[in-house]
Amino acid sequence: MRYDFGSDNTAGMAPEALAALTQANDGFARAYGTDDVSARAADLIRQRLDAEAEVRFVFSGTAANSLALSMLAWPFEAVLAHHAAHVCTDETGAPGFFGQGVGLIGLPGFSGKVDVGALTAHLAETEVGHRQPPAALSLTQATEYGTVYTHDELKTLIDPVKARGHGVHMDGARLANAVAAGFDLKSIAGLGVDVLVLGGAKAGALCCEALVMFDTSLARRIDNRLKQAGQMASKGRFLAAPLLGLLETGAWESHAAHANAMARKLAEGIVTRSPHVLAHPVEANAVFVRMPAAAHQRLNEAGWACYRFDDGSVRFVCSWATTEAAVEELVETIAGIG
Repeated sequence: MRYDFGSDNTAGMAPEALAALTQANDGFARAYGTDDVSARAADLIRQRLDAEAEVRFVFSGTAANSLALSMLAWPFEAVLAHHAAHVCTDETGAPGFFGQGVGLIGLPGFSGKVDVGALTAHLAETEVGHRQPPAALSLTQATEYGTVYTHDELKTLIDPVKARGHGVHMDGARLANAVAAGFDLKSIAGLGVDVLVLGGAKAGALCCEALVMFDTSLARRIDNRLKQAGQMASKGRFLAAPLLGLLETGAWESHAAHANAMARKLAEGIVTRSPHVLAHPVEANAVFVRMPAAAHQRLNEAGWACYRFDDGSVRFVCSWATTEAAVEELVETIAGIG
């Protein structure tokens, strides 16, 4: 089975990340994230964001998202998010676990983007003592359906949330792909995001996500929280080093641009050479295709791993390692299956 397009998690480490990991292995360093490698990576993130922030590195996006939401909502409160967001569909209740009961309220919206009307209506609902009231909004950039919020779209969603004194979290597991698509990384802090998860793993690092706290008051005793949650690496330099390598070389952005370009090439091939149609706009590194179950099965039987997503479409994800030859081979296979 070929996993080229199964997920951007199936690709190995990018060369720049692997080289940085090897370099970090030389000699001795302070433990538990107090090393120079972690400090340099944090500094580069602050530079990219053009903002002051507390930065820590954790092992997974699930942990990063869940810890972030636990900072923004009490156990008797809830977080608003798109109903297809990773926090709602793919984290096995981790936000509630880390948040000791924090709830999630799923909102509708086309192609993974929260609908403004639905958000406004929910914010206007009368709070009652029998339901968890919203205390924060979680947004995903790029979305689970491969679309990218514009600055104005984010502002329209965030402003009414902040006006009510609520917090805002951004899941940036594929933030590099959003940046490669034209999103301004330096706009995030000004939009009012309190906590950002800046993705490393899907960008070509190992198992590293950066927890970025623009509201530095949220970082009170953060190291205690990370230690208790099992998210403090004793050899922290190895957690941060691959992401540092991507940031120092510019590969964080350039590899994402390549992945996006491969997704566009794949989408064009499917549209022009097969009877199938796209389910969502292709703006980042994912392609969603309306494909009958029989065609999907034949594609799997032909050796291509691809999965049916929440909305019934079949998802193909490109990564830093996706080649043009692989895209062409996949398109030819899909065209042959019909």
